[in-house]
Amino acid sequence: MKVLVTGATGFVGRHVVARLLARGHEVIAVSRDEAKARKFAWFERVRFVACDIHAQAGNPVERFGHPQAVMHLAWPGLPNYGALFHHETTLPADYRFLKSLVLGGVGHLLVTGTCFEYGKPSGALSEDLPTAPANPYALAKDTLRKQLQSLGRQHAFTLQWARLFYMYGEGQSSNSLLAQLDRAIDSREAVFNMSGGEQLRDYLPVDEVAARCVTLLEHPSCDGVVNICSGEPISVRRLAERHLANRGAKIRLNLGHYPYSSEEPMAFWGDASRLAAILPKL
Repeated sequence: MKVLVTGATGFVGRHVVARLLARGHEVIAVSRDEAKARKFAWFERVRFVACDIHAQAGNPVERFGHPQAVMHLAWPGLPNYGALFHHETTLPADYRFLKSLVLGGVGHLLVTGTCFEYGKPSGALSEDLPTAPANPYALAKDTLRKQLQSLGRQHAFTLQWARLFYMYGEGQSSNSLLAQLDRAIDSREAVFNMSGGEQLRDYLPVDEVAARCVTLLEHPSCDGVVNICSGEPISVRRLAERHLANRGAKIRLNLGHYPYSSEEPMAFWGDASRLAAILPKL
């Protein structure tokens, strides 16, 4: 299958491109920064297009070589979840871009969403729960999904909404918990300050997230919202302890140094049963 990947050099995108190639797909990789893309082992194996997808004139389907499917991973400005530009600027630009692909003949879109679309409920989150986004980023993503679903009632296409949970691994934000912990370990610090660590979250390695997204793309009959998650809650404290053990580090966790965030519930994780139907090993 010929697949267009936006955000190809991003945290998830770099792993998605590698996974698609490993599965035998033809890839058109799109990102703004060609110099960054050239650092990846996959660069010579893809058709790379350096551009701002929101600033393209004309028919993007022709510009990108008539892809059969699109994995839309690009979204600027993260992890600044509270900025108004998510729904004031990025949302309308994203919808125009995706609509132009559909009207140009692309029949299959996989778009990444976020677990923040669920809002602040506690416990296991299944795809049939109502959404209640509590920050501008989540509101923009949730609105984009609804706009695309409305578009699909007038112009038939397959829409897969891959709702991502928490991730870690190569390319993660320097502000993420494990990236900060790695810096502390590498700096031979004796103590690492963190929250109490009792929050329950749903984490997956980013390469596993990429593998699940590609598997979902390969099963277009599994459309609509699909959680990309482990389905197994883990405390933030346990995640940090496990990472320390994997690295053989002796740094002490200073639990309770930072207060818990008021923006997130203490316990939420994904229900992975829908994805498990096409991933028997889950």
